[in-house]
Amino acid sequence: MVMILNETILSVALPSIMADFRVPAATAQWLTTGFMLTTAVVIPTTGFLLQRFTTRLIFLTAIVLFLLGTVFGALSPAFGVLLAARVIQACGTALIMPLLMTVTLTVVAREKRGMMMGVNSIVISAAPAIGPTLSGFILNAWSWHMLFWVMVPIAALCLVGGWFLLGNGSEPRNTPFDVVSVVLSALAFGGIVYGLSTIGSLIDGGSSAPVIALLVGVVFLALFIHRQLLLGRRGRALLDLRPFAVRTFAVAVIVVVMAMGMMLGTVMVLPIYLQTSLGVSALATGLLLLPGGLIQGIVSPFIGRIYDTVGPRPLAVPGAILMFLACWWQYFAYTSSTSVWVVVAANVTFGVGMALVMTPLMTVSLASLPMDLYGHGSAIMNTLQQLGGAMGTAVLIAAMSVGAARADAPLVDAQAAGTSEAFLAGGILALIAVIAAPFVGPLPATKVVSSQAPH
Repeated sequence: MVMILNETILSVALPSIMADFRVPAATAQWLTTGFMLTTAVVIPTTGFLLQRFTTRLIFLTAIVLFLLGTVFGALSPAFGVLLAARVIQACGTALIMPLLMTVTLTVVAREKRGMMMGVNSIVISAAPAIGPTLSGFILNAWSWHMLFWVMVPIAALCLVGGWFLLGNGSEPRNTPFDVVSVVLSALAFGGIVYGLSTIGSLIDGGSSAPVIALLVGVVFLALFIHRQLLLGRRGRALLDLRPFAVRTFAVAVIVVVMAMGMMLGTVMVLPIYLQTSLGVSALATGLLLLPGGLIQGIVSPFIGRIYDTVGPRPLAVPGAILMFLACWWQYFAYTSSTSVWVVVAANVTFGVGMALVMTPLMTVSLASLPMDLYGHGSAIMNTLQQLGGAMGTAVLIAAMSVGAARADAPLVDAQAAGTSEAFLAGGILALIAVIAAPFVGPLPATKVVSSQAPH
């Protein structure tokens, strides 16, 4: 949880970091963009790593990397050191996220998986929403350095606990490592995430770099997919793409990616709206966003228990509809005079919908795969979540910028108009989720998909 919370905890602190290191916003934003880039590059390799090395070794390596990056971040004397610290942190985070899913599916009995994945959903979907709130509290009393120091004892305790308590959980296999696939993966996912994360510069300054990065990313993604399909026939793929042959997995991935895009986009847009249009302080902004994340965290385990009884579709369909309604509610409701309680209510509605979607679909997507594809399925899911988060942030921020620029009004009214446009874009993403959710199938009683590569 602390690793994923760390992904958004710096968002409120960027102005302080810019002042301390005397860097512009475009440079400071690399603390977030660089983190997402690193995770997008490393996660596709985890399908291989989870087969090649023991659970214990991967866990301890991830915690050590995260702990080192956190300490370096707290002590950073220059912006370059802070950026390097974030990259090291991201390497640890990229290892732990797929490991969490794989271990859950490996060691938890099927009849309890929904409840345990509900706990995981607290981590994956609620933690990023809580990050800005926690950051606001800490920055109200201390400097941004404390954002790193508060994570050090937690990571240290996890390292000690993992060293003494964690078993291996799996037997490593002598899986081949394809260097060309790693290079193609880095260029593909790195290019796409960078292009999406910097799309704002295309709107603001007319820079063509985001478009070039996206085109490069798409080309290398096609090459990466082609190579994985060829290597998969011989059982040598870095990231096995056979999970996409399972309809439930493929549909669930689509809905989860849309949900993550809306959630991370909302986390970026709402603070700007609250502070610029409604005149709310940074601390109050964090408090107003907290109920949505808390509700999501509270209901997720209960939704997991219900999933164990009724399956994914009766939960995912109403969840997608709730997210859709929340986005359109915000599109019509937000002006420069909107009550902050309307913002809270809409955000809570979205959080409940998010919990109804994430818990059952992340469970059924991976549980529908044969056991030897858990690692690859988890790597695919987590990689696409990163891409979805970058996409959602880029789309909503771009829509907000365009809407604010088009509005012929004072700043507070223009920003409100831009925020409404952002949730119009979010409503379109939600519509995709609503259309896809009914096609999620029930978890089969037995695994019918062969785990053997075709000869």
